[in-house]
Amino acid sequence: MATPASPRRPPTLDEVAERARVSRTVASRVINNVPHVSRAKRDAVEKAIRELGYTPNRAARALATRQTGVVVLAVSGDGPEVFADPFFAQVIVGVSAALEQTDLHLVLSLATTGNGQQRLESFLRTRGADGVILMALRGNDPLIGTAAESGLPTVFGGRPLHGTPPWYVDVDNVGGARAATEHLVAGGRRRIAMITGPADTGVTQARRRGYTEALVLAGLAPYASEPADFTESGGAEAMRGLLRTHPDLDAVFAANDNMAAGALRALRDAGRTVPGDVAVVGFDDLPIAVHTEPRLTTVHQPVQALGREAARMLVALLDGQQPAPLILPTRMAVRESA
Repeated sequence: MATPASPRRPPTLDEVAERARVSRTVASRVINNVPHVSRAKRDAVEKAIRELGYTPNRAARALATRQTGVVVLAVSGDGPEVFADPFFAQVIVGVSAALEQTDLHLVLSLATTGNGQQRLESFLRTRGADGVILMALRGNDPLIGTAAESGLPTVFGGRPLHGTPPWYVDVDNVGGARAATEHLVAGGRRRIAMITGPADTGVTQARRRGYTEALVLAGLAPYASEPADFTESGGAEAMRGLLRTHPDLDAVFAANDNMAAGALRALRDAGRTVPGDVAVVGFDDLPIAVHTEPRLTTVHQPVQALGREAARMLVALLDGQQPAPLILPTRMAVRESA
């Protein structure tokens, strides 16, 4: 009488990975339907599963996958209205466009107030997200420490003021500001002032550096500067201050378009013509640039691409890759104000 055959042992995850010629981690990601796996590797794992007849253990699968399917865009701003700023609106469009190619969901977090910081810290500490994108950091921003302590993959949208993180997407702020100032010099302007952003931001320091470099290379000294807060009202107030202290200025480079729009308003109120008496250049090339009077000459930076590439970099990190930092180019958008 024949001896009954022993029941066949079910295939293991390691055997699936070996058959597919991928790591155990990649095989697990495919089985758990984590989206951040290349198409070729996913196809290889799925083929191995079919050939081996692998069936995942549901209990083990629930324990193994800690993916939440959520990424956080954390912005250090002065209030909820920061998300209504055209710059951040464009960043969000870019981030969302990149995440549409995955199964990840976007959570927006404004983390400047004590309450906002605590909520974000709690969210990240409990691993409520898979990764973080940080924007609009100020000085030694506590957001940096919060993200670091979480241990989550983190991408910086713009380099912080202090230190260089391993993963960031930024624009060529120095080169863009240099080009803006050179454009004014080429137009015959010699008394060129600058409206800067807050001093404790990396973007302000970089754009001020570009402005200074261009003047020095042209044999000119930095003429005057006035800080503001990246808002239109702040730009108008800064422009009024410059007119009081340096009434003979003949050009202004504003570190963003909102402040440039405010400067145009203040110049008009003071009876100065643009570009006849004073030429004005901004930075961003946001929609407001074509609605000012006159239309604003500005530095075009790819704002949507900034958000899109930051999201793509985060997805790459979640997929176990080691992407390189990225600097996006800028270019002049010349209109009537200069």
